[in-house]
Formats: sequence, C-alpha cells, structure tokens
Amino acid sequence: MKRVVIKLGTGLLSAGNGNIRVERISQICSGIDLLKKQGIDVVLVSSGAVGLGMGKLGLASRPDDLSVLRSCASVGQSELMHAWKSALSAHDFLAAQILLTREDFNEEARSIKVKETIDSLLERGVVPVVNENDSISDEELKFGDNDILSALLASLTQAELLIILTTAKGLMTSVNSGVLVPFVSEINSEIEKMAEGTTSPTAMGGMATKIEAAKVATKSGCAVFIGCGETPGRLPQIIEGKTEGTFFAPAGLELKQRKKWLAFFPSPQGSIEIDQGACTAILEQGASLLASGILHSTGSFGRSDVVSILDPTGKIIARGIARFASEELENIIGASNETVIKTYSWSNRPEVVHRDFLAPLISKASSASS
Repeated sequence: MKRVVIKLGTGLLSAGNGNIRVERISQICSGIDLLKKQGIDVVLVSSGAVGLGMGKLGLASRPDDLSVLRSCASVGQSELMHAWKSALSAHDFLAAQILLTREDFNEEARSIKVKETIDSLLERGVVPVVNENDSISDEELKFGDNDILSALLASLTQAELLIILTTAKGLMTSVNSGVLVPFVSEINSEIEKMAEGTTSPTAMGGMATKIEAAKVATKSGCAVFIGCGETPGRLPQIIEGKTEGTFFAPAGLELKQRKKWLAFFPSPQGSIEIDQGACTAILEQGASLLASGILHSTGSFGRSDVVSILDPTGKIIARGIARFASEELENIIGASNETVIKTYSWSNRPEVVHRDFLAPLISKASSASS
C-alpha cells in the first residue's frame, strides 16, 4: 500500500452548534502519522464546512436556500481548515487546502493539474486536505457529503485504498436488525438495496452515496473500506484488516482476483474445520463449503462474519463468509443439503460458505503435496 484517500463525514467532525470535535481530529492525525511512517501517502477529504457554518450562523437545520448554504460553507471552511492545520502541525506536517468542483474532474486539463498538485504536495510530505468548493457551486452542495468526490479523487490519484469513515459500522444487511457485511466482492442490486439515505440535519448522502462512491472507486481498481470513524486512531488497523467494517474488492478483475482481498482484509471471527474431501473440493475444484464436509467449528461468529477454513490437521487453507451463525452451524454439521434447507427454512441454499465468498490461501500444488 503506497497511497490511501481518507474521507471523513460531517457527523464525525461536527459537535453541533458550530463546534468541531478537536479531539477526534487529533486522533485521526495520530493515525495519519503512523501511516506515513509506514511510507503510505495520505490524502484527506474532509466534510463538515456546511455543518460548522450552520452552527456559527445559528441555523438548526440544513437550509433549502442555496445562497444560505453557500454562506454556511464559506464560514465553516475557515473553521474546518484551521482545525486540520493545528492538528497536523502537532505531528510536524504541513496542511494544504484544495477546493474542487465537478468541472475539475470533467475537464482533462484541469484534472491533470489537480493530480500534479497533489503528487507534488505528497512528494514534499504535505497532507492535502480536500473539500468541495461548495461556497461558489450549487451542484457540489448536492454531491453527497463528499463521498463521490473522495471516490473520484482516489481514481484520479491512483490510490490503492479509499477509506470512508462515518458514524455507521459499515454496510448492514438491513437498517434495524441487520448484521454487518464484512466483504463485498461485487456491488450488485442486492448490495444497493441494503443502503439507506441519511437522516442527519447537517449532512447529505448516507450509505446510499457511499455505495455509489464505492462503485466509482472500485471500477478504477481501488479497494474501498467503509466503517465507523468514532475511534479514528485505528487507521493502521484498517490497513492491516484488523478492524470492523466493510471492504469492497476492486472491480474489473476476475472473481478469483477479487476474492484475494477477502483473504487479507477482514479479520476472522471463528474457524470451521473440514474433512479432506471438502478440502480437495475447495482447493482443486473451486467448490462451495457444504455442511456435509464440516467436522466442527470454534469461536462465536454471526451470519456474514468472516471465518477461517481449516483442514483436518488444523492448517488454515481458506477464508470465507459464513451464511450461518456459529450456534446455527452446530445443528447442521455433517448434514445433507436437504437437511440444511429443512432445518433452516429461511435459507434457500445449502452452502455454509458459498464459493463466490471463499478465498483459498494455499495453491492446488501445495494441497496436493500435503
């Protein structure tokens, strides 16, 4: 990993009434410091200007009048940039403000200049802090709280990873009683249906625009992480795949290549030991994991959690996303496909881990030799 774009939403940075969460920004900058010590360039995309301006101007809800919105952005932008400059200087980093509009991406000559400027800043150890130029442009005020901007920027700067930090844990299967989706190999209609808009009085977008942003970024070959930023000091853990959230694999790749991201990013919540026949089917035939091949499981994991797949000797051979929680799995270990579906009527498929969400960690040759 050489370059990441980190996007922070209004809800993370605004404390209401025109105040900013100084401590949270300080924690984020500590995380940036750790990333830069690993040789990783960081580009910040920071929302919050409109929300800060609203507080300073005494507005309780987001105004519909675009001229008032532009005024809020103008007032809030200076407050926001001052906070970033102060926090980054504590780590001996210079901050550079960059304000962009859609036209900067639509026109090739302008987009080249944007990339050249950012590249030059990063070469000199400066941290670019990017925001929409929404003090002069009406269209950009409807841009989705910088989500799409961050994706376009990740594509333009050829970042390997876009980190979108928000107040949500990540993509959930449903709003009320859903579970976290830890890994998405492809953004399809089912994934899109899980996204919901925001109800925040100061922000725009919500999960729906974050999924749209993930579409843009992944199509350019950039992986995406969406997760909670309320503990922002964990940025290095995000890079290492040791934190909760949703990872989106880059698109434009064969499924086998996309699944490689599953093997390295999400942290396993448990393990499933399988027999030799199931090992052979997974590693040599690209098969799904069925209950009939399972010997036992360890750990407590839920539906959609990542699990390690072990051979009979305890060696990890793959990772995958479980379709059944650990307590549900105990009732169907060794069972036939028909029994699995009969036991859990909600499941119309028998796979415990579907092959599309199962990433082998060893090669066919290694499997044969063992």
